[in-house]
Amino acid sequence: MNRPYALLLAFALLQGCQSLAPQKAEPPVAEAGKAEPVVYGSFKQDTLYSLLVAELAGQRNRFDIALANYTDQAEKTQDPGVSERAYRIAEYLGADEPALDSALIWARNDPQNLDAQRAAAIQLARAGRYDDSMTYMEKVLQGQGDTHFDFLALSAAETDQSTRDGLMQSFDRLLVKYPDNSQLVFGKALLLNQDGKAEEALELLESHPAQNGEIAPTLLRARLLQALDRGPEALPLLRGAIRDNPDDKRLRLTYARTLVEQDRIADAKAEFISLVQQYPDDDELRYSLALVCLENKDWDEAESYLRELIERDSNVDAAHLNLGRIAEERHDPAGALREYALVGPGPDYLPAQLRQSDILIANGRGTEASRQLAEAREAQPELAIQLYLIESESYSNNNKDAQANQVLQQAIQRYPDDLNLLYTRAMLAEKRDDLPQMEKDLRAIIAREPENAMALNALGYTLADRTTRYAEAKALIEKAYQLTPDDPAILDSMGWVAYRLGNLEEAERYLRQALERFPDHEVAAHLGEVLWANGKRREARQVWAKAFEAQPDSPILRKTVLRLTGSETL
Repeated sequence: MNRPYALLLAFALLQGCQSLAPQKAEPPVAEAGKAEPVVYGSFKQDTLYSLLVAELAGQRNRFDIALANYTDQAEKTQDPGVSERAYRIAEYLGADEPALDSALIWARNDPQNLDAQRAAAIQLARAGRYDDSMTYMEKVLQGQGDTHFDFLALSAAETDQSTRDGLMQSFDRLLVKYPDNSQLVFGKALLLNQDGKAEEALELLESHPAQNGEIAPTLLRARLLQALDRGPEALPLLRGAIRDNPDDKRLRLTYARTLVEQDRIADAKAEFISLVQQYPDDDELRYSLALVCLENKDWDEAESYLRELIERDSNVDAAHLNLGRIAEERHDPAGALREYALVGPGPDYLPAQLRQSDILIANGRGTEASRQLAEAREAQPELAIQLYLIESESYSNNNKDAQANQVLQQAIQRYPDDLNLLYTRAMLAEKRDDLPQMEKDLRAIIAREPENAMALNALGYTLADRTTRYAEAKALIEKAYQLTPDDPAILDSMGWVAYRLGNLEEAERYLRQALERFPDHEVAAHLGEVLWANGKRREARQVWAKAFEAQPDSPILRKTVLRLTGSETL
């Protein structure tokens, strides 16, 4: 629906106006849903004139005048009908302050109207006034209306902790009075999950099973089970809900995605095929099916769905990007380059540029890659730094570190204040065994950002791993740890510097934490080495073996195992 026509519905001529014959009220806007006819009181002449001006302004697309007149008259008349109309116009226009003011007038002057109380609650929540919002939403609850406690919880996601704690107390207070209210339970579960209390949220939902075919609590339970590494339990839960609600698209989509997360790709593919058949106009489903086919290495089917998307003018750039990947899997670099070249500006543009440059450089066409990226920088100067980084990475990926360094030198001359470029050059310098350059760049970053945990950790780890400056390394890593104590890379560094200093128990503790948070082959190599030094050789072999399963070509694993056991095999 075009916007002017939709908004004209907000300006249906007033019923009951003294100088007009009664007319049937129209819904204010399409998005507001069906509205009951609004009954207005008797108005003074100046009020009636102001409202008619508002309607004429709306018909002429002067929505600013329409909104101003309605909100002014809502304040002056305190009329529920006028304030409701003002609220709905303001809500449609996204005018938060007038929407809040009008909703509060409407709610105060029509206390038995649950729509008015709900509107006030929602607008107060949007304004961050959660205590007041809960007061109005409780009135809706008392009237057995449809509450939106989930909206209150979700809208508080970005607020400060004290505000969230206050909202949690309001939920708890209402749950004492209404312990079995499923909407309250769901809202509190959302809050708990946002606070990182997934287990408590799950326990709450499991102790209050969804009622009357409610879908949202079931979806949240499934998501919580996944987050708690109990994904297999989510599948029967979702199957049961689908059995009771066979046509619910959200349930079936969540079930299909959960199958993907559980690596049941063939089952997920079958589910997505069924969904696409049922919803043939949903191109997001078609794109998801294409990605599942890619994951299952069903190249022909994936290509077919991606071509369909292009024909339907949907997800076009993403389709070309993935068609390029399929061409690479088929060892068709020319075909891949054709597809990547068709990816336009947007979220898929930089990945396509990276793949193009990688292919060109790998095939001895580095000059062409550099020329294309230079042209891209001229065409899109806002992406120049990212494109320099892509060019450098492509050369480095193809073991052309000298050329990668030249690109970074050129980029830093042009953008001397960009810390990403400095950090990338530092990491390349470490790879090239140019530790003085690495240290110089990282210290330049730290001088400008003393609390840059990534730079502190990178320098500290390298000093611990590549030099004997262990005390200096420890000080740098500990500062990074104080800044971000849960970062697996920093935990790995804490363990590694402790090992270098001979503190095996401390090293083992940190490295176990790092591997638990991030099962990386380098962390596994470190933990295995510490276990080996600590006399726990059987466990060390187990740690390495598990890491080899995930990354059989890991050079650091091979070198570590060979150095300690005398053999590359376990």
